[in-house]
Amino acid sequence: MAIGVLSLLGFQLVDAAFVSHLGTQPLAAQSFTFPVTFLMIGIQVGLGIAIAALISRAIGAGETERSRRLGSLVLVGGTGGLGVLALVLWFARDLIFSQLGANQATLALITPYWAVQLVANWLGAMLYFGYTLFRAHNNTKVPGTLMVLTSLLNLALDPVFIFGLGPIPGFGLQGAAIATVISFSIGLVILGLRLARENWLSLDDLAAEIQRSTRPFLTIAGPAMISQLMPPLAAMAATGLIASLGDQAVAAWGLQSRLETMSLMVVLGLTMSLPPWLGHCYGAGNWPRIRALTYIAFQAALVWQLAFGIGMAIAAPWVAEGLAGAAAVQDGLVSLIRFMLPSYALLGICMLVVSASNALNWPFRAMIISFARLFVCYLPCVALGVAYGTMTSIAIGALAGNVAAGLMAWITFRISLGRVDDTRPASA
Repeated sequence: MAIGVLSLLGFQLVDAAFVSHLGTQPLAAQSFTFPVTFLMIGIQVGLGIAIAALISRAIGAGETERSRRLGSLVLVGGTGGLGVLALVLWFARDLIFSQLGANQATLALITPYWAVQLVANWLGAMLYFGYTLFRAHNNTKVPGTLMVLTSLLNLALDPVFIFGLGPIPGFGLQGAAIATVISFSIGLVILGLRLARENWLSLDDLAAEIQRSTRPFLTIAGPAMISQLMPPLAAMAATGLIASLGDQAVAAWGLQSRLETMSLMVVLGLTMSLPPWLGHCYGAGNWPRIRALTYIAFQAALVWQLAFGIGMAIAAPWVAEGLAGAAAVQDGLVSLIRFMLPSYALLGICMLVVSASNALNWPFRAMIISFARLFVCYLPCVALGVAYGTMTSIAIGALAGNVAAGLMAWITFRISLGRVDDTRPASA
């Protein structure tokens, strides 16, 4: 899953690098759409967390038929729900992006790009729900392989549709979204063929299953979606704050956001693969194994993020030069990389705590941790950095917020596990 996440987020970073060569304003226009795209992703991930938890618990408890019915429900309900959300975000585009700080010239660039990008986001949600089924059955090879394949396709198509090739005209910023639509469509065809070979879906007694699973689903999905929606909402707020410093600041922040998600590839891989495993252990009442799995995950995240963050901090000038065209954008990006990327070691711990808490039937605890991370620790520190008016002060503020959030989450999770009686069945 980490390899798949690396490829998926890597193409998004290169995508932004291609767009940066169109100019600062197109890059700023794309950067304004990032937090709204993350909003859609947050909802789909929240739904996926709930479904993966229910399916994995059903498998762990030996309820195979129920797991099949739940698999059918996630594909139908999730796809329909995200389609409706995409339509809402299209009709509300001017209101949303103007509130984020986009001016009329930037809005003119956003509109044609956003029309195609919303389609790409919806196709990506369909892929994600398919991946969720495989992960719930402890198969991470298929999702990881498809992530790599769609990413490579996107990388190959990006320069063709952005800049043009021979008889194929370049579409500029809109071309980046067109490339994503094509690659995701091919991935969906392959995923559908692969899913048809598995006996993981069932249409029998779906009405009864909806009645049975609605309450436990909402118990997990409600807080999980709120938890997942908080990061894009916080990102929208942070973008709005940084927009006061100009398009160059927004462009640097947008590139850093792409670097952030790519640098968290191991953590994101763990947040996808760990919950189904924990769900199986939870269904079987195996708390000692739950403890072992979570602590191994924490150690892996801490070591990787520190090593990667320090390496990127050293290489920051060269990385910024390769990603950004304008010198002012490069300078801002260097400051963001040097201070923020090493702090993701603590951010990764917080993300894993939230993911594990959802799998262990502590959804409200996960929601509270997410809220505290973003709105108590992170945003106030970023706002202080913006008040000082430099990208360096913003980066230092974000670092302080991530460190505080990680320590808070770690202490909370240790206290929670300390209260668990290992002799008590998890389902109790």
